[in-house]
Amino acid sequence: MAIVTILFGLLLIILGVAGYVGTGWQAPTALIPMYVGIVFTILGLLARRASQKRRMTVMHIAVTLAALCFLLTSLNIWYFVRMEMGHAMARPIAVEDKAVFSVMMLIYVLLCVRSFIKARRTPPAEGSGQQPSQVAS
Repeated sequence: MAIVTILFGLLLIILGVAGYVGTGWQAPTALIPMYVGIVFTILGLLARRASQKRRMTVMHIAVTLAALCFLLTSLNIWYFVRMEMGHAMARPIAVEDKAVFSVMMLIYVLLCVRSFIKARRTPPAEGSGQQPSQVAS
C-alpha cells in the first residue's frame, strides 16, 4: 500500500495544481489537495522505509487522513451531481475539484480497508519474528 499511497499523493498534487491553474491562479484554496498529496507522498515514502510495525502505523495514519478528507468533502459529490443536472454553481471549477478529491479519498480508503483485511487474513511469514496470536480456551 505504500506505493499506492505515493501514487495517490502524486495524483492529489496534480489535482491541486490543476485546480489552481483552472481558477486562473486566483483561488489558493484549490491547492488544498496538493498539500494533502504532499503529506500522502511523504507517508508513502516513510512506509516504504519503515519496519513492519511502523509501516502499519504510518498506513493507519494515511487512511485516517483520507477518511477525514472524504468526510469533509463528501457533500461536494452531491453538488457536482446537481451541477451536472443543470443547477448553477457559483464556482463550478471548485465543485469539480472538490468532488474529484472526495472520490479519490473514498477510493483510497476502500483500497486500504481491503488491504488491511487481506493482511489480517494472511498469516505472518515464518522467520518474521511475529508470534501467531493465541486463542484463549
